[in-house]
Amino acid sequence: MPAASYNLSIKYYDDESTPARAAQLVERLINQDNIRFVLGPYSSPMTKVVLPITEKYQIPAVQAEAAPRSLFTQGYKYHFGIVATSEKYLTPVIDMAAERAKQGGNDPSSVKVAMIFQDDPFSLDVRQGIADEIKKLNMKTVIDDRMPKDLNDITTFLTKVKALKPDVLLVSGHEKGAATAARQMSEHKIEVPLAGMTHCESAKIVNDFPKVAEGFVCPTQWDETMKAIDRLFGSPAGYNKAMQAAYNYTVVPYQTAEASCGVEVWAEALQRAQSLDPEKVRETLTKTDIKTMCGGVKFAPDGSNPGKDMVLRQIQGGKYRVVYPSEVAAASLVYPRQAQY
Repeated sequence: MPAASYNLSIKYYDDESTPARAAQLVERLINQDNIRFVLGPYSSPMTKVVLPITEKYQIPAVQAEAAPRSLFTQGYKYHFGIVATSEKYLTPVIDMAAERAKQGGNDPSSVKVAMIFQDDPFSLDVRQGIADEIKKLNMKTVIDDRMPKDLNDITTFLTKVKALKPDVLLVSGHEKGAATAARQMSEHKIEVPLAGMTHCESAKIVNDFPKVAEGFVCPTQWDETMKAIDRLFGSPAGYNKAMQAAYNYTVVPYQTAEASCGVEVWAEALQRAQSLDPEKVRETLTKTDIKTMCGGVKFAPDGSNPGKDMVLRQIQGGKYRVVYPSEVAAASLVYPRQAQY
Protein backbone atom coordinates (compact mmCIF):
# COMPACT_ATOMS: atom_id res chain seq x y z
CA MET A 1 0.00 0.00 0.00
CA PRO A 2 1.26 3.54 -0.70
CA ALA A 3 2.36 5.63 2.26
CA ALA A 4 -0.28 7.86 3.80
CA SER A 5 -0.19 11.51 2.87
CA TYR A 6 -1.60 14.51 4.70
CA ASN A 7 -2.37 18.11 3.92
CA LEU A 8 -0.96 20.42 6.58
CA SER A 9 -3.15 23.26 7.78
CA ILE A 10 -2.25 25.88 10.37
CA LYS A 11 -4.56 27.24 13.05
CA TYR A 12 -3.36 30.36 14.83
CA TYR A 13 -4.43 33.30 16.95
CA ASP A 14 -2.90 36.73 17.57
CA ASP A 15 -1.18 36.71 20.97
CA GLU A 16 -0.74 40.50 20.74
CA SER A 17 2.89 40.02 21.83
CA THR A 18 1.59 39.50 25.35
CA PRO A 19 2.89 36.44 27.25
CA ALA A 20 -0.28 36.00 29.30
CA ARG A 21 -2.35 36.07 26.12
CA ALA A 22 -0.02 33.55 24.45
CA ALA A 23 -0.41 31.15 27.36
CA GLN A 24 -4.19 31.50 27.26
CA LEU A 25 -4.37 30.91 23.53
CA VAL A 26 -2.16 27.83 23.42
CA GLU A 27 -4.44 26.29 26.09
CA ARG A 28 -7.36 27.11 23.80
CA LEU A 29 -5.65 25.54 20.80
CA ILE A 30 -5.02 22.33 22.70
CA ASN A 31 -8.23 22.00 24.70
CA GLN A 32 -10.83 23.52 22.36
CA ASP A 33 -9.32 23.23 18.89
CA ASN A 34 -7.78 19.79 19.52
CA ILE A 35 -4.39 20.84 18.16
CA ARG A 36 -1.81 18.09 18.63
CA PHE A 37 1.27 19.65 17.05
CA VAL A 38 2.58 23.18 17.69
CA LEU A 39 4.72 25.35 15.43
CA GLY A 40 6.05 28.47 17.09
CA PRO A 41 5.30 30.82 18.70
CA TYR A 42 7.20 33.94 17.70
CA SER A 43 9.71 35.53 20.12
CA SER A 44 11.46 34.33 23.25
CA PRO A 45 9.01 35.76 25.84
CA MET A 46 6.07 34.05 24.14
CA THR A 47 7.96 30.77 23.81
CA LYS A 48 8.96 30.84 27.47
CA VAL A 49 5.33 30.81 28.63
CA VAL A 50 4.03 28.42 25.98
CA LEU A 51 6.52 25.59 26.52
CA PRO A 52 5.37 24.62 30.04
CA ILE A 53 1.86 24.23 28.62
CA THR A 54 2.80 22.09 25.62
CA GLU A 55 4.93 20.02 27.99
CA LYS A 56 2.03 19.55 30.43
CA TYR A 57 -0.23 18.26 27.66
CA GLN A 58 2.59 16.29 25.98
CA ILE A 59 2.19 18.19 22.73
CA PRO A 60 5.31 18.28 20.50
CA ALA A 61 6.38 21.85 19.73
CA VAL A 62 8.88 22.86 17.04
CA GLN A 63 9.87 26.51 17.28
CA ALA A 64 12.08 28.52 14.97
CA GLU A 65 12.19 31.94 16.62
CA ALA A 66 13.51 31.67 20.21
CA ALA A 67 17.23 31.39 20.95
CA PRO A 68 17.82 31.80 24.73
CA ARG A 69 19.86 28.94 26.11
CA SER A 70 17.64 28.82 29.20
CA LEU A 71 14.76 27.41 27.13
CA PHE A 72 16.78 24.21 26.70
CA THR A 73 17.78 23.68 30.32
CA GLN A 74 14.30 22.99 31.76
CA GLY A 75 14.19 19.27 31.00
CA TYR A 76 11.47 19.61 28.36
CA LYS A 77 10.89 16.47 26.27
CA TYR A 78 8.41 17.95 23.78
CA HIS A 79 10.32 21.10 22.79
CA PHE A 80 12.47 21.25 19.64
CA GLY A 81 14.21 24.47 18.58
CA ILE A 82 15.88 24.75 15.20
CA VAL A 83 17.74 28.07 15.60
CA ALA A 84 21.26 28.53 16.93
CA THR A 85 21.09 29.36 20.62
CA SER A 86 22.04 32.78 21.94
CA GLU A 87 25.45 31.88 23.32
CA LYS A 88 26.56 31.21 19.73
CA TYR A 89 25.76 34.67 18.36
CA LEU A 90 29.24 36.19 18.49
CA THR A 91 31.56 33.29 19.33
CA PRO A 92 32.52 32.81 15.65
CA VAL A 93 34.04 36.30 15.72
CA ILE A 94 36.46 35.00 18.36
CA ASP A 95 37.23 31.99 16.18
CA MET A 96 37.91 34.25 13.18
CA ALA A 97 40.24 36.39 15.31
CA ALA A 98 42.16 33.27 16.33
CA GLU A 99 42.45 32.20 12.70
CA ARG A 100 43.73 35.63 11.66
CA ALA A 101 46.28 35.59 14.48
CA LYS A 102 47.62 32.25 13.28
CA GLN A 103 47.79 33.48 9.69
CA GLY A 104 49.90 36.39 10.96
CA GLY A 105 52.29 34.05 12.74
CA ASN A 106 50.90 34.81 16.21
CA ASP A 107 49.35 32.62 18.88
CA PRO A 108 45.64 33.22 19.58
CA SER A 109 46.59 33.92 23.20
CA SER A 110 48.01 37.23 21.99
CA VAL A 111 44.56 38.48 20.93
CA LYS A 112 43.01 41.19 23.12
CA VAL A 113 39.21 41.39 23.36
CA ALA A 114 36.99 44.25 24.54
CA MET A 115 33.27 43.67 25.02
CA ILE A 116 30.20 45.48 26.30
CA PHE A 117 26.74 44.03 26.88
CA GLN A 118 23.27 45.02 27.89
CA ASP A 119 22.18 43.59 31.24
CA ASP A 120 19.44 41.30 29.91
CA PRO A 121 19.18 37.50 29.56
CA PHE A 122 19.83 37.40 25.80
CA SER A 123 22.93 39.62 25.90
CA LEU A 124 24.31 37.85 28.95
CA ASP A 125 23.92 34.53 27.11
CA VAL A 126 25.88 36.06 24.22
CA ARG A 127 28.55 37.23 26.67
CA GLN A 128 28.86 33.79 28.30
CA GLY A 129 29.43 32.11 24.95
CA ILE A 130 32.19 34.60 24.16
CA ALA A 131 33.76 34.22 27.60
CA ASP A 132 33.88 30.44 27.23
CA GLU A 133 35.49 30.71 23.78
CA ILE A 134 38.04 33.25 25.03
CA LYS A 135 38.97 30.92 27.89
CA LYS A 136 39.31 27.94 25.53
CA LEU A 137 41.70 29.90 23.28
CA ASN A 138 43.52 31.56 26.20
CA MET A 139 42.89 35.04 24.80
CA LYS A 140 43.02 38.22 26.88
CA THR A 141 39.84 40.03 27.95
CA VAL A 142 40.95 43.63 28.40
CA ILE A 143 37.47 45.15 28.88
CA ASP A 144 34.25 43.44 30.01
CA ASP A 145 31.61 46.12 30.67
CA ARG A 146 27.85 46.37 30.94
CA MET A 147 25.88 49.08 29.19
CA PRO A 148 24.00 51.69 31.22
CA LYS A 149 20.31 50.90 31.65
CA ASP A 150 19.20 53.71 29.33
CA LEU A 151 21.67 52.55 26.62
CA ASN A 152 22.32 56.19 25.72
CA ASP A 153 26.03 56.63 26.43
CA ILE A 154 29.02 54.24 26.36
CA THR A 155 31.71 56.94 26.22
CA THR A 156 33.55 55.53 29.23
CA PHE A 157 33.82 52.16 27.55
CA LEU A 158 35.00 53.64 24.25
CA THR A 159 37.61 55.76 26.04
CA LYS A 160 39.10 52.56 27.43
CA VAL A 161 38.93 50.94 23.98
CA LYS A 162 40.88 53.82 22.49
CA ALA A 163 43.52 53.57 25.20
CA LEU A 164 43.92 49.77 25.28
CA LYS A 165 43.69 49.15 21.50
CA PRO A 166 42.03 45.71 21.51
CA ASP A 167 42.14 43.44 18.48
CA VAL A 168 38.46 42.55 18.77
CA LEU A 169 35.47 44.65 19.83
CA LEU A 170 32.12 42.99 20.61
CA VAL A 171 28.77 44.65 21.37
CA SER A 172 25.38 43.18 22.30
CA GLY A 173 22.70 45.65 23.31
CA HIS A 174 19.75 45.00 20.99
CA GLU A 175 18.70 47.76 18.57
CA LYS A 176 19.24 50.78 20.81
CA GLY A 177 22.58 49.54 22.09
CA ALA A 178 23.80 48.89 18.55
CA ALA A 179 22.74 52.36 17.41
CA THR A 180 24.43 54.01 20.39
CA ALA A 181 27.63 52.03 19.84
CA ALA A 182 27.78 52.90 16.13
CA ARG A 183 27.04 56.57 16.71
CA GLN A 184 29.61 57.00 19.46
CA MET A 185 32.26 54.92 17.72
CA SER A 186 31.91 57.39 14.85
CA GLU A 187 32.11 60.37 17.21
CA HIS A 188 35.22 59.03 18.96
CA LYS A 189 36.79 57.58 15.78
CA ILE A 190 37.27 54.13 17.26
CA GLU A 191 39.46 51.92 15.11
CA VAL A 192 39.67 48.19 15.80
CA PRO A 193 40.69 45.42 13.35
CA LEU A 194 37.67 43.17 13.98
CA ALA A 195 34.31 44.27 15.38
CA GLY A 196 31.15 42.23 15.97
CA MET A 197 27.71 43.55 16.91
CA THR A 198 24.27 42.02 17.33
CA HIS A 199 21.14 43.65 15.86
CA CYS A 200 23.01 45.54 13.12
CA GLU A 201 20.18 45.34 10.61
CA SER A 202 17.28 46.17 12.92
CA ALA A 203 19.32 49.09 14.33
CA LYS A 204 19.75 50.37 10.74
CA ILE A 205 23.42 51.18 11.28
CA VAL A 206 24.18 50.90 7.55
CA ASN A 207 21.68 53.65 6.80
CA ASP A 208 22.35 55.88 9.80
CA PHE A 209 26.10 55.39 10.30
CA PRO A 210 27.43 54.08 6.97
CA LYS A 211 31.07 55.04 7.44
CA VAL A 212 31.62 53.48 10.86
CA ALA A 213 29.44 50.47 9.97
CA GLU A 214 31.80 49.43 7.18
CA GLY A 215 33.49 46.18 8.16
CA PHE A 216 31.23 45.34 11.09
CA VAL A 217 30.51 41.62 11.46
CA CYS A 218 26.86 40.93 12.30
CA PRO A 219 25.19 37.62 13.24
CA THR A 220 21.97 36.34 11.74
CA GLN A 221 20.18 33.00 11.63
CA TRP A 222 19.72 33.05 7.82
CA ASP A 223 20.63 35.06 4.75
CA GLU A 224 19.48 34.79 1.15
CA THR A 225 23.08 34.66 -0.14
CA MET A 226 23.95 31.52 1.85
CA LYS A 227 25.24 28.59 -0.16
CA ALA A 228 22.74 26.08 1.20
CA ILE A 229 20.03 24.00 -0.43
CA ASP A 230 17.24 21.58 0.43
CA ARG A 231 14.74 19.43 -1.41
CA LEU A 232 11.68 21.48 -0.45
CA PHE A 233 12.69 25.12 -0.84
CA GLY A 234 15.82 24.84 -2.96
CA SER A 235 18.37 27.59 -2.38
CA PRO A 236 18.02 30.58 -0.06
CA ALA A 237 18.25 32.84 -3.11
CA GLY A 238 15.40 31.02 -4.83
CA TYR A 239 13.28 31.06 -1.68
CA ASN A 240 13.99 34.76 -1.22
CA LYS A 241 12.90 35.54 -4.78
CA ALA A 242 9.71 33.49 -4.46
CA MET A 243 8.75 35.11 -1.15
CA GLN A 244 9.36 38.59 -2.53
CA ALA A 245 7.13 37.83 -5.50
CA ALA A 246 4.37 36.23 -3.40
CA TYR A 247 4.25 38.66 -0.48
CA ASN A 248 5.82 41.89 -1.76
CA TYR A 249 8.75 41.72 0.65
CA THR A 250 11.53 44.22 0.07
CA VAL A 251 13.76 42.21 2.41
CA VAL A 252 12.74 38.72 3.54
CA PRO A 253 13.47 38.56 7.30
CA TYR A 254 15.39 35.61 8.67
CA GLN A 255 12.41 34.95 10.95
CA THR A 256 10.27 34.17 7.89
CA ALA A 257 12.85 31.78 6.47
CA GLU A 258 13.36 30.01 9.80
CA ALA A 259 9.59 29.61 10.20
CA SER A 260 9.46 27.98 6.76
CA CYS A 261 12.23 25.61 7.80
CA GLY A 262 10.20 24.80 10.92
CA VAL A 263 7.34 23.71 8.67
CA GLU A 264 9.80 21.60 6.71
CA VAL A 265 10.97 19.88 9.92
CA TRP A 266 7.35 19.05 10.74
CA ALA A 267 6.63 17.73 7.25
CA GLU A 268 9.72 15.54 7.24
CA ALA A 269 9.01 14.15 10.73
CA LEU A 270 5.38 13.32 9.92
CA GLN A 271 6.50 11.61 6.73
CA ARG A 272 8.93 9.42 8.66
CA ALA A 273 6.54 8.74 11.55
CA GLN A 274 3.68 7.67 9.25
CA SER A 275 1.47 8.45 12.22
CA LEU A 276 -0.46 11.29 13.80
CA ASP A 277 0.08 9.98 17.31
CA PRO A 278 1.85 12.81 19.22
CA GLU A 279 4.11 10.44 21.13
CA LYS A 280 5.23 8.61 18.00
CA VAL A 281 5.85 11.93 16.24
CA ARG A 282 7.81 13.26 19.24
CA GLU A 283 10.01 10.18 19.14
CA THR A 284 10.53 10.67 15.40
CA LEU A 285 11.51 14.30 15.93
CA THR A 286 14.30 13.20 18.28
CA LYS A 287 15.84 11.32 15.33
CA THR A 288 15.68 14.25 12.87
CA ASP A 289 18.83 14.68 10.80
CA ILE A 290 18.21 16.81 7.69
CA LYS A 291 19.78 19.61 5.70
CA THR A 292 17.62 22.67 5.08
CA MET A 293 18.18 26.03 3.42
CA CYS A 294 18.51 27.37 7.00
CA GLY A 295 21.26 24.88 7.89
CA GLY A 296 21.35 21.41 9.37
CA VAL A 297 18.73 20.20 11.86
CA LYS A 298 19.67 17.42 14.27
CA PHE A 299 18.25 17.68 17.77
CA ALA A 300 20.19 17.06 20.96
CA PRO A 301 18.51 15.38 23.96
CA ASP A 302 17.65 18.84 25.36
CA GLY A 303 15.79 19.77 22.16
CA SER A 304 18.40 22.20 20.88
CA ASN A 305 20.01 22.06 17.44
CA PRO A 306 23.77 22.05 18.22
CA GLY A 307 24.77 21.66 14.58
CA LYS A 308 23.19 24.99 13.64
CA ASP A 309 25.83 27.71 13.37
CA MET A 310 25.15 31.40 13.33
CA VAL A 311 25.65 33.02 9.96
CA LEU A 312 28.01 35.97 10.13
CA ARG A 313 27.65 38.79 7.63
CA GLN A 314 30.17 41.55 7.19
CA ILE A 315 29.10 44.98 6.00
CA GLN A 316 31.08 45.47 2.79
CA GLY A 317 30.40 48.48 0.60
CA GLY A 318 27.20 49.12 2.52
CA LYS A 319 25.91 45.59 1.82
CA TYR A 320 25.65 42.55 4.08
CA ARG A 321 27.84 39.70 2.78
CA VAL A 322 27.98 36.23 4.36
CA VAL A 323 31.54 35.47 5.50
CA TYR A 324 30.96 32.57 7.98
CA PRO A 325 30.72 29.60 8.13
CA SER A 326 32.95 28.85 5.17
CA GLU A 327 30.63 26.26 3.63
CA VAL A 328 27.87 28.82 3.11
CA ALA A 329 30.01 31.98 2.76
CA ALA A 330 29.42 34.24 -0.23
CA ALA A 331 32.43 36.52 0.41
CA SER A 332 35.76 36.62 2.24
CA LEU A 333 36.25 38.51 5.49
CA VAL A 334 37.80 41.95 5.02
CA TYR A 335 40.44 42.19 7.73
CA PRO A 336 41.27 44.56 9.21
CA ARG A 337 37.93 46.32 8.78
CA GLN A 338 38.00 49.41 6.59
CA ALA A 339 35.88 51.87 8.57
CA GLN A 340 35.98 55.51 7.46
CA TYR A 341 35.69 58.63 9.56
